[in-house]
Amino acid sequence: MVGLLNESYRDAMATSDELTSRRVVARLIQRLGFGTKPGEFQALLSLGVDGVVEKFLSSPATGTPEGIKDQLGLMDLGARPGPNTPEVVTYSEQKRYMTREMSLWWLEQMTITDFPLEERMTWFWHGHWATSFAKVDEPIVMFDHVAKLRDHSLGDFNEMARIMVLDGALIFWLDGQRNTSASPNENLARELLELFTLGVNRYSENDVKQAALALTGYTVKKSSGEVLRNSRRSFLGRTTILGKSAAFDAILLTDHLVAQDSCQRFIPERLWYRFISTRHQLPKQSMIVDAFASRNIKDTLQSLINDAGFIDPAHSQVKSPLEWLIGSMRALTIRPATFVRPDYLLNLLQQLGQRPFLPPNVGGWPADEAWLSSAAIQSKIQAAQLLTREGDLSPIEDVPIRGRVDALADLLGIPAWQEESRRVLQSARNSPQRLVTLALCSPEFLVSN
Repeated sequence: MVGLLNESYRDAMATSDELTSRRVVARLIQRLGFGTKPGEFQALLSLGVDGVVEKFLSSPATGTPEGIKDQLGLMDLGARPGPNTPEVVTYSEQKRYMTREMSLWWLEQMTITDFPLEERMTWFWHGHWATSFAKVDEPIVMFDHVAKLRDHSLGDFNEMARIMVLDGALIFWLDGQRNTSASPNENLARELLELFTLGVNRYSENDVKQAALALTGYTVKKSSGEVLRNSRRSFLGRTTILGKSAAFDAILLTDHLVAQDSCQRFIPERLWYRFISTRHQLPKQSMIVDAFASRNIKDTLQSLINDAGFIDPAHSQVKSPLEWLIGSMRALTIRPATFVRPDYLLNLLQQLGQRPFLPPNVGGWPADEAWLSSAAIQSKIQAAQLLTREGDLSPIEDVPIRGRVDALADLLGIPAWQEESRRVLQSARNSPQRLVTLALCSPEFLVSN
């Protein structure tokens, strides 16, 4: 793989000191993955920046494992039994069990993977095509929804959009099954244009109305997510959308939207917002936009990484609750599936506002400084105390006391401690558990710098 970094990167890195290299590699790890396992930061530093980029971008995309739904006990439970019956109690218990199992399984994949980009991008798309179990209420349907995102997370966006527009969870979430020619429902159409493909103010209200007609007649079997189209409930005539007239259906409409210049800019804007900066907009002229001309997601990511903004120190971001938790567990070799209190992990994420399968609304989760609150910090302190009590502290315990603070920076993938943080950590270096607890709640670990 060649041309991973532009010439300005290469010139800078050729004359960089060790701290600069640590900062760039840490940025790559934190933005493209979920943090480091023991020994991983030093191993990646030895590869050099080009080597780290190549490692991430060439990581195999394995997709959703075959047979995993059977292993997790996921199944179509059928229609909900009548109220106040023994059957409805069992039904509700099965739903809770399946939701728990598939949530812990996903946390496990994020934590143990050696090739985190696929899971990181699956998580990104989960926030982009934001669909929630809170309304879908069917574990297997939500699992299938995220599995589709995983299977196309680094592939062709046009193919992903085709699959999503006919996804049972997404349609049900946005009331698409209620959209008929006799009574058009614009919810799915509006979000398809505004949040999924084009962006705000890049379409007209008439485009929404016409797109809604193209999306009429699709039905969802709620318990399985199966999608069919009922021709008697569908508008089968011609509609005019963004200047083009045709007998659009869901697929033709999606192809038309994804082909727009607005889509070519919008998806890079979303990638920029989540991976580079929430405060500075994607420049009007950008090689990231140029790279998305093919609608290939991995090519666009390579261009994103190649952009000088990716490692600009000004573009720091507060880690989201999930990023913080997964990063902590990776460093401490904690596996969610076998953790002493697995339900605590799910409850913690729900309390912090970012549990998998439960985005708060169709706009997805907030970002950056929205995650900073005194209540959140208190919850993380309590969580850090439990994690350090149960995790593997040997990478710190086995180091002479005088070297523990620096070893901790390597363990957590932190370029350098600020003077105040170093002073606080030095005071706790005789107690590995207290030392690591403080580090997990430090500004350097809470923020991706």
